[in-house]
Amino acid sequence: MSAVLRKPKTFKLRSLHSEKKFGVAGRSCEEVLRKGCQHLQLPIPGSRLCLYEDGTELTGDYFRSAPDNSELVLLTAGQTWQGFVSDISRFLSVFQEPHAGVIQAARQLLSDERSPLRQKLLADLLGTVSENIAAETRAEDPLWFEGLESRFRSKSGYLRYSCESRIRSYLREVTSGASLVGAEAREEYLRLVGSMQQKLQAAQYNSSYFDRGAKAGRRLCTPEGWFSCQGPFDVDDCTSRHSINPYSNRESRVLFSTWNLDHVIEKKRAVVPTLAAAVHDAEGRKVDWEYFYRLLFTLENLKLVHIACHKKTTHKLHCDPSRVYCTPAASRRKRPARQRP
Repeated sequence: MSAVLRKPKTFKLRSLHSEKKFGVAGRSCEEVLRKGCQHLQLPIPGSRLCLYEDGTELTGDYFRSAPDNSELVLLTAGQTWQGFVSDISRFLSVFQEPHAGVIQAARQLLSDERSPLRQKLLADLLGTVSENIAAETRAEDPLWFEGLESRFRSKSGYLRYSCESRIRSYLREVTSGASLVGAEAREEYLRLVGSMQQKLQAAQYNSSYFDRGAKAGRRLCTPEGWFSCQGPFDVDDCTSRHSINPYSNRESRVLFSTWNLDHVIEKKRAVVPTLAAAVHDAEGRKVDWEYFYRLLFTLENLKLVHIACHKKTTHKLHCDPSRVYCTPAASRRKRPARQRP
């Protein structure tokens, strides 16, 4: 049994599954536990007290040094508490599949809240719990389609269009690069761009990158539609762990338009000028347009990045000189002529 203090210590006490706290005072750990069990109508045998903050069990030895007004959790046999981690875990499980009551309660809190920070937290929370990720068609989630033309009937269809629009804009920039070559080489430059365009058309302008229904190797998201930032061009990953699901709600769809498909080897500063120079300096060599195609339009050189990870500085990366022209096929050795006997 722990030592009994002359002056009682005060604590704020609650049970494991309740947010309601009440004050209790006692000169020993046993007294606080007994009063807490009586108030909460819980059995004393097997019960114990833990600090809310980190889950440390309040024993007789620790009771003397525990600060006044510490927050305690009363646990019965078999229950555990790990501190803040337990509360956060329970919070996340509640909002992973929220019911109407939870959403209504959050909306009520938001309407009464005056703190800007808490308003933002509640608004972000409501945006998350109001998501309709599984819905795909306009009929299933009409709010998602607000502001879009009526021709878009599905979320995947619109996001495929969004990706295709980006790729088409890259193609237009490559086409305008014809001005970088002289008149005598311009026809050849445009012929190569035409070959790229034909390949893009066959691949539907790689629009599957944003389509959650596409095969795993052809999309940048999970089957549910979650995209993860791939980090700036000069690192392997996003340290901020940016993620977004444009399939979830209208706001996320709009915000996703600010994410970039960033060229690691820059399109304007490196790839297009190198292509133009290769055509101009070909001197009978065959430009490997498929190499440039991969740099301009595929994930070989494209990274999906959150706007905060999109570095506008010069990348100082260059095309591989050894891949600019096609490797000439090995010349076939002529068979020696048979000698007549």
